[in-house]
Amino acid sequence: MSLNILNKINSPKDLKVLNSDELKALSSEIRESIITKVSKVGGHFGPNLGMVEATIALHYIFNSPIDKIVYDVSHQSYPHKILTGRKNAFINPKEYKSVTGYTSPNECEHDFFTIGHTSTSISLACGLAKARDVKGGSENIIAVIGDGSLSGGQAYEGLNNAAASGKNIIILVNDNDMSIAENYGGLYKNLALLRETDGKAENNFFKSLGFNYHYVKDGNDIESLIDIFKKVKDTNHPVVVHIKTLKGKGYKDSEENKEAFHWVMPFDLETKEPLFKSTGKDYATIAGEFLSQKARKDSSIVAITAATPGPVGLGSFRHEFKNQFIDVGIAEEHAIAFASGIASQGGKPVASFVSSFIQRTYDQLSQDLAINNNPALIMVYWGGITDSDVTHLGLFDIPLISNIPNIVYLAPTNKEEYLAMMEWGIEQDKHPVAIRVPNMDVISTGVEVKPDFYNLNTYEKVKGGSEVAIIGLGSFYHLGEKVQEKLKENTGINATLINPRFISGIDKDLLNELLDSHKLVITLEDGILDGGFGEKISRFYSDKDIKVLNFGASKEFTDSVSLEELYERYHLTEELIISDIKNALK
Repeated sequence: MSLNILNKINSPKDLKVLNSDELKALSSEIRESIITKVSKVGGHFGPNLGMVEATIALHYIFNSPIDKIVYDVSHQSYPHKILTGRKNAFINPKEYKSVTGYTSPNECEHDFFTIGHTSTSISLACGLAKARDVKGGSENIIAVIGDGSLSGGQAYEGLNNAAASGKNIIILVNDNDMSIAENYGGLYKNLALLRETDGKAENNFFKSLGFNYHYVKDGNDIESLIDIFKKVKDTNHPVVVHIKTLKGKGYKDSEENKEAFHWVMPFDLETKEPLFKSTGKDYATIAGEFLSQKARKDSSIVAITAATPGPVGLGSFRHEFKNQFIDVGIAEEHAIAFASGIASQGGKPVASFVSSFIQRTYDQLSQDLAINNNPALIMVYWGGITDSDVTHLGLFDIPLISNIPNIVYLAPTNKEEYLAMMEWGIEQDKHPVAIRVPNMDVISTGVEVKPDFYNLNTYEKVKGGSEVAIIGLGSFYHLGEKVQEKLKENTGINATLINPRFISGIDKDLLNELLDSHKLVITLEDGILDGGFGEKISRFYSDKDIKVLNFGASKEFTDSVSLEELYERYHLTEELIISDIKNALK
């Protein structure tokens, strides 16, 4: 790949001497660099390919970092990184992992926030604009928002305040007619109308709020973008620039299959085959198949997702059951209240989320769902210690959910428990129920589990023993099995092994029973220790003559740290756990 123009670009100021043809050539070189890198290491594909020309035009006209650009989610910030001194991370394979997948002030002065969640850019830009005004500054503040992020409630709140500010703030709406999946919601009907009328429709959401509005029919045309950015630069009032772009532009498969290419694992550019193939069904697929079987017999079942049908196993369900499926857009808070409303009238909602996204729903889980004690089922995916970037950690769902009264939070350890818990969670009508989906390959025991968890907080003693009790929660139950076996081999201690199943409560009878013949209880959980499951056990034993060791993650933000390193740090290897057990028994 020839990089004749890109090789000359080391900062945004280098753009300003390029002519139109050179800018277009640069866009092709940036696009090819992104395609090559992401195909090898994975990452956000379509969002970045669609934003290449707009990013070039922004940096051509505005004066970053004095003028400040905030990228919503920042999963469309790869072109921005390339233009702001980080191009080697996209053209040199040895440096591919030298930058994160999102904006980061630690990397560059052109980034103002670490951002990985959606619908926040306008609010953050409002803050930047206010700080500018109180300091007497005059710089431009630009918020970039797209890929369905306008469906998030915070985006509406930000727009509302930005429009009322009466000062310079430029909202760049990147409209590619997509979220992660297809867009859903009344707002997108208005965006479609504006696209169809070249921005001339009288019914204009942005104008109704008080914005000065501009439309760019071809948001992948650099010259059109440069013209409009010249017009709005140094504006003295709030402006929306609405651009129509093609998500995935420059790679045919991503243009045609936008959802699949929103974020990708490494794949072969020639064959399109993934470089790391799945070993079989995962827990999300199993859930989707189970819900489909239920929905065929029961029209009261409603599957709900917040813009992530694929990751939560609802890819097929949404096509077969159009009246029993709702994608609320990037609006997790609404999804929880929506589910509570359905459940209050005898419906059977199943709302599925990724762990790092359910953090947005605390108030709705507490106020709208738990206080009303409505029996919705909440599925939580990707919960656990992870090597992900700092904005997508799945550590915090256990403290968040398990400490809200009325919610029963369950942790299956295998396929049979998982299906039984789903069946019970859907059919019971006593409690809101959440299930922490195992974050691992599927394990099947072949042993049937009855869908009866009405006797709350009853743990399962899998292996009886003495001296040491191992309580392994959810995915980490299997770590507990290995520790139990090695402990016996190494020390002769036949430890008791317990599968608690319930995250949100303790089995006082079983815990009291352990006092007779045990000196030490250890807990294993795939999440943060502070406020977590293990602390409930420690608190119960705090005034009793027994030691407790809690194993899990420390309270910290990690950023793309390998699991191997994290497990060493947190003493979550079999050898380190056994060493800690030995020391505790001395």
